[in-house]
Amino acid sequence: MVALTQSMRIPRERLYSTLKLARATMDRKIQKRQRLSQAESERILAVVQLIGQVDTMVQESGNPSGFDAAQWMAGWLQHPHPALGGRRPGELLDTADGRNLVAQLLAQQQAGTYA
Repeated sequence: MVALTQSMRIPRERLYSTLKLARATMDRKIQKRQRLSQAESERILAVVQLIGQVDTMVQESGNPSGFDAAQWMAGWLQHPHPALGGRRPGELLDTADGRNLVAQLLAQQQAGTYA
């Protein structure tokens, strides 16, 4: 979690809020090096996978120079998107269906097929 927020260059509290994770619980688990629940782990891994998806997309574009996928993802998750009815992609990361929708939206953006 610490490495993820550092790579995204955002405060942990912002990631907790985006993923709807309780700050006190997460801070306690980090401090005591406790395991995360399956739901917590899935939300965090989803962000890592989305960053990987974006990085792959940019690599395939042939112009990855200077692009930081983690930092880009941090901003993109916070901005309303027309294809999501004006919702922010980060709002959807607390459910498996929402995470899939966000991943599909990224793929559609790469293909130029989103509405």
